[in-house]
Amino acid sequence: MLITPAYAQSAGAMGPGFLIQILPFVAIFAIMYFLIIRPQRQRMKQHQEMVANLRRGDTIVTTGGLIGKVAKVVDDSELQVELSEGIKVRVVRSMIQEVRSKSEPAKDNS
Repeated sequence: MLITPAYAQSAGAMGPGFLIQILPFVAIFAIMYFLIIRPQRQRMKQHQEMVANLRRGDTIVTTGGLIGKVAKVVDDSELQVELSEGIKVRVVRSMIQEVRSKSEPAKDNS
């Protein structure tokens, strides 16, 4: 005969061999989650908290490398930043990379 019959695999395709084959994929996903995804989420949450807590007088650094002082909080998405005396620009909050020094909270003279 020129054609040999093809034999079917065993009926138990979901046996222990399947679990051993899928285990490395599960392990790789777990390692990627704890080394990449989870720390990135924590950094993103810290950045969002930092940007939400910006107020007038804070010294900031933008992602473009400009250092300035927050002159005015325009709205939830923009700030007015004073780069030097008399030079003010509007900056999108998400473009703030770092807060160098926080301003003192306003004192209550009651």
